Amino acid sequence: MIEKDFVTEGLRRTKIDEYLEKELERAGYGGMDIQVTPLGTMVVVYAERPGMVIGRGGKTVRAITQRLKNKFKLENPQVEVKEVEVPELNPKIMAHKIAAMLQRGMHFRRVAYTAMRRIMAAGAQGVEITISGKIRGARAAMAKFTDGYIKKCGEPAIKFVKEGFATVQLKPGVLGVYVRIMPPDAKLPDDVEVKTPKIEERTTEEELEELEEVEEESEEELEELEEIEEEIKEE
Repeated sequence: MIEKDFVTEGLRRTKIDEYLEKELERAGYGGMDIQVTPLGTMVVVYAERPGMVIGRGGKTVRAITQRLKNKFKLENPQVEVKEVEVPELNPKIMAHKIAAMLQRGMHFRRVAYTAMRRIMAAGAQGVEITISGKIRGARAAMAKFTDGYIKKCGEPAIKFVKEGFATVQLKPGVLGVYVRIMPPDAKLPDDVEVKTPKIEERTTEEELEELEEVEEESEEELEELEEIEEEIKEE
């Protein structure tokens, strides 16, 4: 059935994403995109440090290509590595950065506020960071930090908001880090642009000329009134 094929393909893409995330964690893995072409399967890998993905002499990228072919049964896979231009706007990268800071023993509030400032300074419209687990004591809890404007539901939330997730193992237990970012180029349907009419700038010379014309017209009207009054008196 066609529905079964869609489910199988989605599951395979998820497994590939998890494999690449685990394999390229140190390289700043920022996501991947799979494109099926007549020549084979193009796998575009986004990373903060592309050199670590390629490896010395292309050793790492060749190993990844072979793994994609043998384990995930991709037909003639070709791996292309692209650098993430703004890592602060990539939720996967920021989630792993937050997890790394938590691993070093930093307080979760300080980590979250530091990450939010970096993301908003990069131009994001909004950000939401959720840290859950044993963050305060023996009992599990959740802390949510938000800044800016971010969509929570509807098509814009699915289309524009980018999401990233990471976990970190600490002594009390496992913490989960969930990052949602509204990028700066997201055009929402409820955005309203108010256009103000342009006011033509006139020079002082033009204004003086108009004043002179008005004065001349008023003088002519006064003269006409005086003539009419004289005619009335003569009658």
